[in-house]
Amino acid sequence: MKTKTKYTPLFTIKKNDTEFPQVKIKSSLDAYNFIRQFYFEDIEVYESFFILLLNRSKTTIGYAKISQGGIAGTVVDIRIIAKYALDSLADAVILAHNHPSGNLQPSDQDINLTKKTTQALKLIDVDICDHVILTKNNYYSFADGGYL
Repeated sequence: MKTKTKYTPLFTIKKNDTEFPQVKIKSSLDAYNFIRQFYFEDIEVYESFFILLLNRSKTTIGYAKISQGGIAGTVVDIRIIAKYALDSLADAVILAHNHPSGNLQPSDQDINLTKKTTQALKLIDVDICDHVILTKNNYYSFADGGYL
């Protein structure tokens, strides 16, 4: 008699319930106000890069700190952004980073990163809704500025 072997899946897919606040993001100001809470007095000290993860109705489902750098920049790995988007089953992402200098203008590196990330996430059907640059008292939106 032949016995059947029981296989255990290496990975399982399931939705994890969290107590993360679910807030509908309707504008760049909503995004800025939500993301601003991740920054503290260090917003004028070093550059940090975060992503805000959204579901299909543009409601927050999570966030992740992607990198923390120095006064003038930080390294962002698009593969890590894609990993968080896939792991959370996000439909959309908002990119965010601060400029410790207080300058709200996007740099060439900011623009190139936004383009590359948009192209990469498009391959896995994840939209980039915005890229927000934060300073202590203000913000710049790539979507409002016509870059997205």
